[in-house]
Amino acid sequence: MARLLFSAPPEWWPLYREPLLRACADRGLEVALTDDPAEPTGFDYLIYRPGGPVTDFTRFANLKAVLSLWAGVERIAGDATLRVPLCRMVDESLTRGMVEWVTGHVLRYHLGIDAHLAGQDGVWRNAVVPPLATHRGVGLLGLGVLGTAVAEALAGFGFAVQGWSRRPRAPGDFATHSGADGLATLLSRSEILVCLLPATPDTENLLDAGHLALLPRGARLINAGRGTLIDDDALLSALDAGHLAHATLDVFRQEPLPPGHAYWAHPRVTVTPHVAAETRPDTASQAIAENIRRGEAGLPLLHVVDRAHGY
Repeated sequence: MARLLFSAPPEWWPLYREPLLRACADRGLEVALTDDPAEPTGFDYLIYRPGGPVTDFTRFANLKAVLSLWAGVERIAGDATLRVPLCRMVDESLTRGMVEWVTGHVLRYHLGIDAHLAGQDGVWRNAVVPPLATHRGVGLLGLGVLGTAVAEALAGFGFAVQGWSRRPRAPGDFATHSGADGLATLLSRSEILVCLLPATPDTENLLDAGHLALLPRGARLINAGRGTLIDDDALLSALDAGHLAHATLDVFRQEPLPPGHAYWAHPRVTVTPHVAAETRPDTASQAIAENIRRGEAGLPLLHVVDRAHGY
C-alpha cells in the first residue's frame, strides 16, 4: 500500500481527496491518503502545493518523491531539506488552459479589440484593418510543455511564430532560437511577445530595459510565466515612453498584486489575477496517480525537476 500525504492550503483538500482516490483506483493502486502529517516517517509520496503544513522535508525519512500540484516549482526547487525527486505538474487541462488564455490575448492584440471596446460612444470610426496573422510576428520566450503547445497553436492560426529557449531546440511548425544572439533576434521580430519562462536565477529580470528596447516600437507584451522575468520599472518606462503599446500581465513579484501598485492604474496595462492556467483536480489527480503507479512499479518518474536549473 502506497501512503500519500496531501500538503496544500486547507481549502484544496476537499477538492482533491476524491479525485485522487479515484485516479489511484483507476490504476489499480491501493493507497492510504491523508492531509494529516502527524507521523512523517509513514509516507511514501508527498502531494505538494505551497501554503500547506509541510515546510521542512527532513522529517519525512521514507519519502520516495514529492509530486507538485504546480507547473512552477521555484518555491520548492531550492529547498535544501528536499532530498528526493521533485516532479512538476504536467497536466493536459493546464496546458489547454494556457493555450486558450494566451491565444485569446494574442488575438485581442492582433485584431485591435481593445480600441473597439473603448469606442462604444456612437462615433463610427474608420479603423485600421489589421494584417493577416501570417504578417504578424509573435515571439515565445520558453519552449517547455506549455510554451511549445502555445507556439504550435499560434502557428496553426498562421502567425509568424518564433520561439526561444535556453538550450537549442529543433524547429518544427515554428522557428526556434537560443542563446543571447537568438534572444536579440527574436525580440527584434516580435510585434507580440509572450513570456512563459520559469523563475530561475538566469531568468530574473531577463526583460530589462535593454531587452525591452529591442522590441519593435508599438509591440505588445503578454506575461503568463513568472513576475520575476520582468524589470517592472523598465517595463513602466517603456510603456510611458510609448515604445511598448500595451502589456497584459497575469503574474507578479508579489501576489496578490498590492492595491497601490502602478500596474493597476496604468492605461497601457491589463492586470489579470494569475488565471492563465489553473490546475484542475480531476486531470491533475490523474497525472499524480500515474507518477505514483510508475514509482511503485520501479519505472522512471515523469517530469522530474532538474534542481540545478530550477525546472
